Amino acid sequence: MENKALNNTKIDDVKKTTSDVEVFGDGDLFKLLSKASSRSQGWMKSTKAMFTGTGCVIQVTTQVQNPDLTHSVAEAVTFVPNVKIVEDMKNGICIGRHLEAL
Repeated sequence: MENKALNNTKIDDVKKTTSDVEVFGDGDLFKLLSKASSRSQGWMKSTKAMFTGTGCVIQVTTQVQNPDLTHSVAEAVTFVPNVKIVEDMKNGICIGRHLEAL
């Protein structure tokens, strides 16, 4: 079994680090807002958003490695009306994202 790649931020990164990944549809419907991980401590936390036209679905994920080397995942999902995802750009490159009122 391959080691779990905790630091991927885009579907293209996943395809490079996970040899047998399969993707159906647009693998990037959810846009990453923030992510932090530690391979040495075995944890990853991320917040993603998907724009629906009238607001955003927000997904928060926490993943931890258990003492027996299995992984536990907790997720929360909610809808926030009247917001959109705004990309923070620098020299034509997205360096972050945040939510902003419509």
